[in-house]
Amino acid sequence: MRVLVVEDEAMLAEAIAEGLRRRAMAVDVCGDGASALELTAVHPYDVIVLDRDLPTVHGDDVCRAVLAAGGESRVIMLTAAGDLADRVQGFGVGADDYLTKPFAFAELVARVQALGRRARAAVPPVLRRAGVELDVPRHQVSRDGRFVSLSRKEFAVLEVLMRADGSVVSAEELLEKAWDSNVDPFTNAVRMAVMTLRRKLGSPPLIETVAGVGYRLKD
Repeated sequence: MRVLVVEDEAMLAEAIAEGLRRRAMAVDVCGDGASALELTAVHPYDVIVLDRDLPTVHGDDVCRAVLAAGGESRVIMLTAAGDLADRVQGFGVGADDYLTKPFAFAELVARVQALGRRARAAVPPVLRRAGVELDVPRHQVSRDGRFVSLSRKEFAVLEVLMRADGSVVSAEELLEKAWDSNVDPFTNAVRMAVMTLRRKLGSPPLIETVAGVGYRLKD
């Protein structure tokens, strides 16, 4: 899942981002509405965690722009303005969810995960293929009953490949979905992650390289 956190309180923004990254999400952060509009024009975010009272461009206007652009991004407004009129107004400009500050981080994670499922075609929370079982909510992977310990990025790459259900996924698409915008587009991070995944998943080999195209999971 790829998430954009738009929050002008820098420490809060980074705390939210780091917490989501620990759950294998790719997270970008910005602190004003204009930057949010620039990022959403370039990257297809699954979920946008959006503060309402933002500098340069108000959060309501960012939400309206995201809605007008189409796409599948879901917006959760995260704001101190929490009375009924504020919530109604937030939903009125296009927000999919609304969470007031202060909040429990576990609740934010649950809401982001729920919105992320709505942003994509419905899939079960536990993905299975060729003896591999990937439990998204519990962040656990096993193959033929054997627990497989993966890093956050390895888990994210495997999830993208399993959701593709045998279709080829390019290295560029893996970078887009499993890394944030700070990644070097010329990095070999995808190749290294796939290589490590192959080793950890064991035999028979599960991830196939399609020369010049990308990667896919065998049946």
